[in-house]
Amino acid sequence: MATERGLDLVEVAPLAKPPVCKILDFGKFIYRQKKIEQKHKRQQKKSEIKGIRLSLRIDLHDIETKAKQARGFLEDRNSVKVTLVFKGREAAHADLAKDKLDKFLEYVKDIASVEQVPKKQGNQLIMILAPQK
Repeated sequence: MATERGLDLVEVAPLAKPPVCKILDFGKFIYRQKKIEQKHKRQQKKSEIKGIRLSLRIDLHDIETKAKQARGFLEDRNSVKVTLVFKGREAAHADLAKDKLDKFLEYVKDIASVEQVPKKQGNQLIMILAPQK
C-alpha cells in the first residue's frame, strides 16, 4: 500500500504490542521529530550561579537590598553564591561574618535552601543558596 502511494512504511512504536506502523513520508517525519527536539531543547533552562558580594561592614538595609536582588535570582531558578570579602584584619572576626550571612539567609529562607554552608576560602566566606523545589 505504501509503495502504491509513493510513501514509506514507518515503524512508529516498536515497543508496543503489536508494533505500530504508519504510511507516511519518512523525510517529513524525521524533519518533524527534529523540530520537536529543538523546541524541547529551547524550553530547557540551564541554571546559572549568580554572585552576590558582601563585606563585613555592610549595614542591615544594604543586606536587605542585596537579599532582594538574590530573591530575584532565586525566583528565576538560579543558584546564588554569596561571598563575604574580608579586608585587612577583618579576617579575625569570622564569627561576625557568619552573623551577617545568617541575617542575609533570614531574608531569603522562604524560597532558598542552603546548598553549601558558609565556608572560608582565603580572605572570603562563601555560602551557596539553591532555589527550593
